[in-house]
Amino acid sequence: MDRETLNIKKWTVFYPVYINSKKTVAEGRRISLNNACENPTCLEINDCCGHLKLPCAIELDKAYPRDFMQRGRVRVLLKKEDGTLCNPAITSRKQLMLRVAELVPRHPGRLKKQEPAATSTAGPSKSSKGGKKKR
Repeated sequence: MDRETLNIKKWTVFYPVYINSKKTVAEGRRISLNNACENPTCLEINDCCGHLKLPCAIELDKAYPRDFMQRGRVRVLLKKEDGTLCNPAITSRKQLMLRVAELVPRHPGRLKKQEPAATSTAGPSKSSKGGKKKR
């Protein structure tokens, strides 16, 4: 490993809350609802950053201060120490969030999770006569 990969403290921090469509702006979402995805995880974000050819590292012991129950964050290297971009297509944090939010719904692990839920059907519900009870 070279020097710049060892010093991840200077890399960009990416919390899953930033692109979560279930959160409000006050709760920490940083992109519009139209672009956000539903409940992303650190592992999905890490895989998407790897797909975009960006060096990244997961920190599972860290939590977002406004939502400390959801653990984990991802560190991403956007620019090298000499100032050149790792991926010329992604120049800012905002572009990174938008690109990752596009890729997370197509993540292979997410597609496998949704298939069983879509095939299950609910049974017929019982209807009861609402009438007045006699005493």
